[in-house]
Parts: sequence; C-alpha cells; structure tokens
Amino acid sequence: MATKKIRAKGALPIVRGARKIRLKELSVFTRQMSAMLAAGMPLVQTLIAMEEQTDDKNFKPVIIGIRTRVEGGAMYSESLAFYPSIFDELYISMMRAGEVGGILPDTCARVASFLEASNRLRAKVKSAMMYPSVVIVVAMLLTTALIMFILPVFVAMFSDFGADLPGLTAALLDFSGLLNKYWYIAIALVAGSIYAYKRYYKTDRGQYRIDELKLKIPGLGELATKIAVSRFASTFAQLMHSGVAIIESLEIVGLATGNRVIGDSLLAARKTIEEGEPLSKALEPNKYYPRMLVHMLSAGEKTGQVEEMMDKVAEFYDNEVETMVAGITSLIEPLLMVFVGAIIGTVVVAMFLPIFKMSEIVM
Repeated sequence: MATKKIRAKGALPIVRGARKIRLKELSVFTRQMSAMLAAGMPLVQTLIAMEEQTDDKNFKPVIIGIRTRVEGGAMYSESLAFYPSIFDELYISMMRAGEVGGILPDTCARVASFLEASNRLRAKVKSAMMYPSVVIVVAMLLTTALIMFILPVFVAMFSDFGADLPGLTAALLDFSGLLNKYWYIAIALVAGSIYAYKRYYKTDRGQYRIDELKLKIPGLGELATKIAVSRFASTFAQLMHSGVAIIESLEIVGLATGNRVIGDSLLAARKTIEEGEPLSKALEPNKYYPRMLVHMLSAGEKTGQVEEMMDKVAEFYDNEVETMVAGITSLIEPLLMVFVGAIIGTVVVAMFLPIFKMSEIVM
C-alpha cells in the first residue's frame, strides 16, 4: 500500500490535531477540492487556493506539504500518503484511482459525500450514547458524595443512643470509611482499569475478543453489526465506483468497518476471490452478514451492478441504524431513571433507617 511504501523510506511528518482535522476539516476540504477541480482549475492552483483559505493552523502546513510535493512532480495520491493520520488508505486509494482514470473531480465529490455520510452516522451514534454516559457518571459521582460526606454526618447524630445501626446503614457506613481512607486506591483502580482496557484493545487478540463481544451483546450487538455492515457496503461501493481492484478494496474495507471480527472475515474472503469464486459466496457462511446483504451482493455480481447494489444496502442500513439508535435511546431513558433512582434511593433509605428505629431506641 502507498503509505507503507512511503513509511519505509523515512519518518512521516507528525500532524498536531490530526483527529480534529479528519473529523471536521477533511470532508470540507475534499468537497472544495472537487468544486475547484470540476471548474477547470489546475491541481496546484487548487491546492494554493485551499492553502490560502483554510483557517486551521494545523491543517495549513499539511496542504503546503502536499502542494510542494505535487509541484515537485509527485502524484496527488502519493503526496497524501505522507500524512496517514489524516488521509487513510481508503482515501488515498480512491484518489489514486481517480488520478489514473482521469476523473479526480468526480472522485473528490464521491469521497466528500462518503465522508459527510460517515460523519453524520458517527454523530448520531455519539449523540445517542452521550446522554446515558453523562447520566451514569453524574449518578455515580452524586452517590459517592452521599456515601463519603453526607452519610457519616447524618449517622453521627444517632450514634449517642448506643444502639446498633441497621444492617444496610452499617454496611454503607463501612464502605464510606473505606472510601474516605483509601480514596486514592479507588481512583488508581479506575484509572488502571481504563488504561489496561486500552492497552489490551491495542493488541490483536484483545481487539478481536472485545469486538467479538460487542457483536454478542443483546440489542447493542445488533446495532454494532448494522454499523459495521453499513460501513462495509458504503466503503466497498465507493472503492468499486473509483475503479479500485476488488482484492485491494477488500483489504481497505477490512480496516474501515470499525470491527475487527468483520474486518478479518473480509480479509479472509480475498482467498476465495483469488480462487475465482464470487464475494457473496465467501460471505454467505459468516453469521454476521445479513442474508439481505449477501443476496443483494449476489444479484449485483450476476448483473454487473455491484456498486449500485452496495449503495442501496448502505442506504438501507444507515436508515436501520438511525431507527435503532432512536429506539435504544427512548428505551434507555426510563431504564436510567430506574437505575439512578435505585442507587440514590438505597443511600437515602440507609440514611433514614436510623430515624425509623429511633422510637425503639428511645423506648
């Protein structure tokens, strides 16, 4: 692949804010490149115009670097490959195919549409997960504050009576003492767990196991599958539209699905393709690929309309993801209320149990 070849020649530039550039700037940059190239502007002049109008101080040096290499005789796609943290293999491969086929403006427009759709899907999922995450964090912080600071003060008012505290109150009071005494250990355990998870996920085995687990979680597993299938269909369609060879397309798509299990199955499918079998036959035995996807792909292979069929599959599963995210969000809200109410209610009951027992103590 282009990036691997360039990396072998020497160190690649480090781009500050690369993730922000990729999420917020790349689709705009690609769309504007498409408009200028379609209007007949030469590539170098287009890059100069993009360099002058960008407001991102981190992205401007990248555009300058690309323009400098193009002026030096390098292909546009080769120049992009020097910045793999911004332009991934999918982007570079499509641009290379557009250059070779003489349809770079059309390719830029197609990639821009693809990036915009991907960003919309990512934003919908992120927005749906933001609410429950915030509620759970706030509930945990509030519960911890009640146990550590409020419960001991509240219970101290009844300690002079000399009677035993109710079991629930005593248990939470003991837990409060442990938190107050060893709070730094609790923080270290939480931070250590997050760090260990990230380290484990970076390993091949860890990433595969975790992604496999994501696909098996009731409800959420179906959502993760549909997201991965949507990414596969849309990415594969864009690569085929751009004229990228199917073997190379599968390697790129395997890295773009966002799930290691589904990605590895696509990489394994290359062997079946090399033996002369259609892609639909390679995917059919895999339980994670919906039957509709396999049938649509098979129909596309028979009629020579794989790209069009995959576009339709991507559109269908984008709508499915949107509908499912809305359904999960509406279901999560009442469950969160019950969850938060149960936790905080348990602490409140523990604080008031001594009051209910006061009459017995006084008598």
